[in-house]
Amino acid sequence: MFYFSKSKYCDFKQCPKIPWLKKYKPEEYVLDAETQARFSAGNEVGDLAMGLFGEYVEVTSYKPDGSLDLDRMKELTRQYIAEGRENICEASFDYQGLYCAVDILKKNGDGYDIYEVKSSTSPEHYVYIVDTSYQKYVLQKCGVKVKNVYLVTINNKYVFDGVLDLRKFFKITDVTSLVEEELKTVEASLKEAEKVMASKEEPAIGLSESCDKPYPCPFFGYCTRNLPTPSVFQLYNFGFKKQLRLYHRGIFSYEDVLKDGSKLNEMRRRQVEYALEDKGTYIDQKGIGEFLQTLSYPLYFLDFETVQPVIPRYIGTRPYQQIPVQYSLHILKEPNGELEHREFLGRSEEDPRRALAERLVADIPADVCVLAYNKGFECHRLEELAEAFPDLSAHLLTVRDNIKDLLDPFQSGYYYNRAMGGSFSIKSVLPAIYPDDPELDYHNLEGVHDGGEAMELFPKLKDMPTEERTKAERNLLKYCELDTFAMVKVYEKLKSVV
Repeated sequence: MFYFSKSKYCDFKQCPKIPWLKKYKPEEYVLDAETQARFSAGNEVGDLAMGLFGEYVEVTSYKPDGSLDLDRMKELTRQYIAEGRENICEASFDYQGLYCAVDILKKNGDGYDIYEVKSSTSPEHYVYIVDTSYQKYVLQKCGVKVKNVYLVTINNKYVFDGVLDLRKFFKITDVTSLVEEELKTVEASLKEAEKVMASKEEPAIGLSESCDKPYPCPFFGYCTRNLPTPSVFQLYNFGFKKQLRLYHRGIFSYEDVLKDGSKLNEMRRRQVEYALEDKGTYIDQKGIGEFLQTLSYPLYFLDFETVQPVIPRYIGTRPYQQIPVQYSLHILKEPNGELEHREFLGRSEEDPRRALAERLVADIPADVCVLAYNKGFECHRLEELAEAFPDLSAHLLTVRDNIKDLLDPFQSGYYYNRAMGGSFSIKSVLPAIYPDDPELDYHNLEGVHDGGEAMELFPKLKDMPTEERTKAERNLLKYCELDTFAMVKVYEKLKSVV
């Protein structure tokens, strides 16, 4: 029997190879941090949306081993429909092995409306129409009269005032007509999917835009395993479509790129040439010198860590807003002077922004030179803090106006070596200019090694026992401290070469 779910169907519509590989080569699946974050946000938002139309019943059931009890869920769905319940959440259906669960099945006269909940801020994604079309197909085959189909997404203009208003937080879009059009393709797609899934032979499907659309494919590494390393897909800031065009012309390796005479800007050509031949370090002393001349002592090296709650927790914030919860600050008052360090970490059970902003204006004088790495992030956080706290606004905006970007010399191509691999993030630049330095190795940190881990850990602090919390807070501070210490070391290296 052919078993298929709506997630598998959506995978199939992106690329038929995805559900096949999940079934026959699951070990090749790579779940990246972005995908995991999307799943987590989806679960959180889905749970919240259940109360969108008032009283509801939920059919979600589990077996003793913790897995979903689909038979029980389908049984409860039939029971609640028979009882005429108004709102059934996770309503579950199966038609000859085609399974789906509807986020909210809402009674509408003699039929029902489908409400599909997404953690996105935009309903304009074709994959959402694919998803809901499959649901309508299955429900109709099960004898359910589906009248309308709606997408429930997040209103990113919503500002939290202390009481979450679901009707304002969510945005409801009628997609009935779009679903009707897409519905015409479902049966044919399912027949094709059944053939693909029944075959033990891997589908002969090459690379295409589907590898990155609508989501990055978790099997991209597997499908590109025979390409040389590095390949055209590592070309710096080149764009996936352009990379694909080279690939389909038979240009795979950096050698191929040079032989082909492909037009590359100066930075990408340097990336290719240095990858093929270790030329040491490229240094544009004039460019670096001009950058350094824009700086003045004392120097303040600043880095924020943030959380980004999909459901706003703090008054005056919006969905997905970046909330600064900690910072690290290294201070160098004069050339070869003693390095000072200051830091702040908020409490996760309360809004940390006011305390952070007050400490920041105390730690950073208004008229000093501040260095950040990829300064746009820090500048935006300062602007948001200034908007939230008008009494601190002038000082915060002056700090913003005095920020210089330590990324600039690298992004401008003034300093490059082979080990950077075409990436100019600080986690690529640092080991490239200070190889094998354990003091600068993020892997040697305990508990927190990147911003994603920091973002995930901070909200959990409030629920930890005292000893565990103390250790976690120490790990967060050490991670953020290394970010600004790394900036100091990068600055010292730039200064040394001129």
